[in-house]
Amino acid sequence: MAGGWRAAAQAGGMLLALLGWVCSCVTTFVPLWKSLNLELNELEVWSMGLWQVCVGQEEGVLECRPHGSFLALPPDLRVSRLLMCLSNGLGLLGCLLAAPGLLAWTPCHHPPAAKRRLLLAGGAALGAAAVATLAPVSWVAYNTVLDFWDDSLPDIVPRWEFGEATFLGWFAGAFLAAGGLLLACSAHPARTPPPTLAPAFLQPPEAQAPDGGHHPHLKNADLVI
Repeated sequence: MAGGWRAAAQAGGMLLALLGWVCSCVTTFVPLWKSLNLELNELEVWSMGLWQVCVGQEEGVLECRPHGSFLALPPDLRVSRLLMCLSNGLGLLGCLLAAPGLLAWTPCHHPPAAKRRLLLAGGAALGAAAVATLAPVSWVAYNTVLDFWDDSLPDIVPRWEFGEATFLGWFAGAFLAAGGLLLACSAHPARTPPPTLAPAFLQPPEAQAPDGGHHPHLKNADLVI
């Protein structure tokens, strides 16, 4: 029963980890971290990502231009680019470490202690990947809220808003954290109850007499009626 629960937890954790890693990679490269609608020209929708800025028009034409320089980016986007790349690497490393530790992994037979260590290492890497994903997404979202409600800017100045990648990044971080937690929890060995000894009067004669059923002091003795 415990082995079945551990196998189900490991399968669910691995699925969540892979889903979170894929979402994190998509969040890193799509230019949808911020969106901007111009009131003067409602036919154009601007979107910004970590690597490029795109302009979408009503005709369906999408024009993208990469950022001119890494140092020219705002501090939050610079740090976010580094952390998201780190998150992608840690997520992949966590999945690769946890896969051989699964109970269903049959290509290589590892001892139980080695499997537990692999699961713990994979869960730790996935947890670090979750933090590396949630931190930059939340930071960019926080700065977007501050800029949107900045009273020092005139009302005619367009304001950036949340893009779809912001919400996708939050989901990615949650999936990575949940997957790493399930994998780490499933690595704990199942407790086996201690053996219980039956009372002496319920034990078979062989267990009561260690020499094959004959009591020591009755050996080679005559019975007196």
